[in-house]
Amino acid sequence: MNHDETTEGGCLCGALRYCIGGPVGPAVHCHCAMCRRSGGGAVATWVCVARDRFAFTKGEPRVYRSSAQAERRFCPRCGAQLTFWSERHPDIMDVTVGTLDRPESLRADYRIRTDSRLPWLHLDEDQRGYRGDMPAEA
Repeated sequence: MNHDETTEGGCLCGALRYCIGGPVGPAVHCHCAMCRRSGGGAVATWVCVARDRFAFTKGEPRVYRSSAQAERRFCPRCGAQLTFWSERHPDIMDVTVGTLDRPESLRADYRIRTDSRLPWLHLDEDQRGYRGDMPAEA
């Protein structure tokens, strides 16, 4: 992916669309139970982007405060989860890779919350993994 180009995506039903201007990355697989439950999968894969370079271009998402420090945005019509934002990293917006128009253009760089990984899931075991959040210097 050319990281200078605009990256776009949206929800399953098309009611929400978004645009990311500029670089994206890194991409991470998150194994935590909250991401699994909110997305309905065995793992959630996110791409990190500068929050000020992310904007919804169509529709208005619903916001769910999933913890004292974090919000998730999703489509009120089809339920697709599109973003995760945390007060711990206020300048970063995590975007679900599966909602990108070209998800095949990214490969996850890291695995986080591996202490919560489902024992039968073996995904990108050659990648660096962190028991908690990815360190800022990664």
